[in-house]
Amino acid sequence: MSDENNQLILVCGQSATGKTASLRNIKNQEKWYYLNTEAGKRPSFPAKFQQYRVTDPEQIIEAFDHGLTDTNCSGIVIDSLTFLMEMYESQCVLTAANTMKAWSNYNQYFKTILQDKVIKFGKPVIFIAHTQDYYSESEMVTKTVVPIKGALKGTGIEAYFSCVVSAKTIPVTILEKYPSKLLHITEEDKLLGYKYVFQVTKTKDTVNERIRSPMGLFNIKEPYMDNDCQILLDHLNKYYGVK
Repeated sequence: MSDENNQLILVCGQSATGKTASLRNIKNQEKWYYLNTEAGKRPSFPAKFQQYRVTDPEQIIEAFDHGLTDTNCSGIVIDSLTFLMEMYESQCVLTAANTMKAWSNYNQYFKTILQDKVIKFGKPVIFIAHTQDYYSESEMVTKTVVPIKGALKGTGIEAYFSCVVSAKTIPVTILEKYPSKLLHITEEDKLLGYKYVFQVTKTKDTVNERIRSPMGLFNIKEPYMDNDCQILLDHLNKYYGVK
């Protein structure tokens, strides 16, 4: 494994909350693989990534294997994990003669990526994912999760990540109550009245979201930061002492 930056990030959120846009300031984009599982939908900015349209789930495995030996590859983005797992279900589960075995393979496919390919790759990996609200009758609360099926549903895919941030659109009047060196409110934000941000710690209103991070990475009094993956990567590198 590389001794360089090997940060693993999950950026999740509802549609149109700036998830993909948060990639816009990643450095040396031409050295990153951007694996697009969403029917070839273009990024919401003029990206310079090495962009690949994924039409077969096995292409994700192949990309990690190739990136492992490609000295010019600095990181990988999967946009999105939600559509990737839906693709696997459509192509490999619903068409299978033995659906029980197929669902087992579905679980193993995800674990192979997170517990084998990502680890061996040893460089930054950013997963984008959509969230969904559901009502838990047993707990009588509404929870926000990244939807997943099979045996993975019990633990949730967020459990495989140490850093999970939630992309949101928050009114400037609320953000001004939580000043942070990682949050920069521009004049444009003030004119619009809102800002695209990452929520990085839970608040009393979001206790049922699966936001998580390493202990001490963020100040609990500073729950929001710019929706900028490069700032997040830099912050993680500083936390872990990566130069």
